Amino acid sequence: MHRQPRFRARKSAALLTALLAGFAAAALVSIAVAKSFTVRTAKNETVTNTTGSSVHEGVVVSSRGAAVYTLTGDSARHPKCTKANGCFGFWPPVKVASGKKPTKAPGIKGKLGVLHRDGFTQVTLGGHPLYTYSGDHGKGTATGEGINTFGGIWHVSRVSAATGAGPTPSTSTGSTNPYPSTGTTSTNPYPLTTTTGGFY
Repeated sequence: MHRQPRFRARKSAALLTALLAGFAAAALVSIAVAKSFTVRTAKNETVTNTTGSSVHEGVVVSSRGAAVYTLTGDSARHPKCTKANGCFGFWPPVKVASGKKPTKAPGIKGKLGVLHRDGFTQVTLGGHPLYTYSGDHGKGTATGEGINTFGGIWHVSRVSAATGAGPTPSTSTGSTNPYPSTGTTSTNPYPLTTTTGGFY
């Protein structure tokens, strides 16, 4: 009769140990998943430009499904979008874990690479750093097309026409872009500022 409490205690300890081992295994799986990165494609993404017109087309997306953009004139050697000028707050860099080589899905043109900057590793495509847009809410939309700011024009990365994911007209007429543009003049309240002091 005195052995029953001890047996229950041992059983509880064994159960607790098993649960902790399970949590540890799940944590290791999560870390492994977080370190993996594949640039993917999304068909029929709603791409809205600064005039408010939209089309449905295939675009490049991050591993989380967010539309991916490049900035004209922005490169690994001559970055225009930097932490110093506040660009990252609007256009977060597409990152990959250090030492991890990103991969891409079929239909994505250009060679993938990485750029080491500001303590993180950014994915590049065809030599151009990749970004997402803070104005895009949820998967399936890309509202940053054609925005003129930070020294260039932002363009969503499109999928090769060979995949059959070409643009089709959309019935959408309203613009969801918070920084509309008229002509070639940028109306973005956060223009590119000249910075010195090295690479960002």
